[in-house]
Amino acid sequence: MPSSAQLAELLDPATTALLTVECQQGVVGEDSALPELAREARESGALDNVARLVAAAHAASVQVLHAVAERRPDGRGAGRNARLFRAAERLPVQQLSGTRAVRVAPPIEVAEEDLVVRRLHGLSPIAGTDVDPLLRNLGCRTLIVTGVSANVAIPNAVFDAVNLGYTAVVPADAIAGVPADYTPVVVRNTLSLVATVTTTEDVVGVWKGAR
Repeated sequence: MPSSAQLAELLDPATTALLTVECQQGVVGEDSALPELAREARESGALDNVARLVAAAHAASVQVLHAVAERRPDGRGAGRNARLFRAAERLPVQQLSGTRAVRVAPPIEVAEEDLVVRRLHGLSPIAGTDVDPLLRNLGCRTLIVTGVSANVAIPNAVFDAVNLGYTAVVPADAIAGVPADYTPVVVRNTLSLVATVTTTEDVVGVWKGAR
């Protein structure tokens, strides 16, 4: 874990952005297509911690981006080159553009100044989306990655951020995956090698001190 001084330097509100990954109704909400993941996101406290980080970011004037995964009703442009994509086509809840399933889930509050970035293909919330150019236009140097899942999209986001030259920060208690014991394993053995691992409390504390 970084020291308070190191974290404060990394999380300068002027050059930091907070990314929520797939924190949408159809993924982590009550009517999720993935009930085991949704239950873990809620019961672990990860979803509440994401909401807490978003609120703290708003208060500290830190830019918030919400990465949402969706598909057209006709499936046009969606990938079928992975087992995950093909399985998603058969789920009872579909992440269809314009539906409740692709709205950011409570208790996360979306502010007017937040950016919602939607993708129709792929596994990553960054590669192939508008996230990178938006971050560069905003002068972002540090990206805080939160949300789901620790199995696929979170590692993808962290690797992409690092490959693009950003410093990635992961509040370990603000991400979730399945099974529950997998998340700390991937944090310890993978994400900690390329990202700064911290906690929600420490991030919130830095931004409170910066005001």
